Amino acid sequence: MNDYARIEKAMAYMVAHAAEQPNLETVAAQVHLSAFHFQRLFCRYAGISPKRFLQALTLERSKQLIQASTSLLDIAHTLGLSGGSRLYDHFVQLEAVTPGEYKRQGEGVEIAYGVHETPLGSMFVAVTPRGICRMGFVDATNSEALLARLGKEWPRSTLCHSPDATRFAVEKLFTQPEEGTAALPLHVTGTNFQIAVWRALLTIPEGQLASYSHIAQALGTPKSSRAVGNAVGANPIAVWIPCHRVIQQSGALGGYRWGLDKKQMVQAWELAKVDNELLEPAISP
Repeated sequence: MNDYARIEKAMAYMVAHAAEQPNLETVAAQVHLSAFHFQRLFCRYAGISPKRFLQALTLERSKQLIQASTSLLDIAHTLGLSGGSRLYDHFVQLEAVTPGEYKRQGEGVEIAYGVHETPLGSMFVAVTPRGICRMGFVDATNSEALLARLGKEWPRSTLCHSPDATRFAVEKLFTQPEEGTAALPLHVTGTNFQIAVWRALLTIPEGQLASYSHIAQALGTPKSSRAVGNAVGANPIAVWIPCHRVIQQSGALGGYRWGLDKKQMVQAWELAKVDNELLEPAISP
């Protein structure tokens, strides 16, 4: 078992046993490491401590975040969602496939793809010259299925296995962006409504959540919660387009293409990563 697989297995164990509040030795034993070695390994690869990850899992925060004073509607207005201007956050820039590109079905486009290990699980990544076009967890959908879907979306393109060309997409997830860093480009294909929903997801701050109905209201279509849910489910780029930040109005997790345990894992990792005031550099067993 490699180090990334150990971290993923430990996170999955904590998700499944959060109610039991397992101590450091118990979690470390699941990946056959000493508590000391596991602590250092987890902090190195996940960027957070095991204790902080477990705290993020057990915080009853969904309803609090859903009822936060800064609603998605306010954020959307501030960022110009209704005006169709660039509403991407400082680190992600989403561009839709143009009508001409759609008509050519990828003719003349070389798409690089690769599979990469991460603390959250193995991820399939594909990139065009304009940006990331697909990203998903391999443990939920095997890489062959993701590759086949990519081929259907870009039937005339040239697919090239090139992990070196796609590694940046996962490395940037686990590194702190520096001031002045160029925005990460995303290059997606979808209906106008899907694109609008995916843009709206980018307005949800890290570590916070919004409901399907909040997004529908932000788009000016308050009765379209079900359609919003379908668009969220069709998200082609896991984590970078943060469909994991969308939950039901009741505070329930809702659906997730990669499984609810994975959704909870990503949410907890992200909350622990950004919640600096609670982050601890070290823990005792």
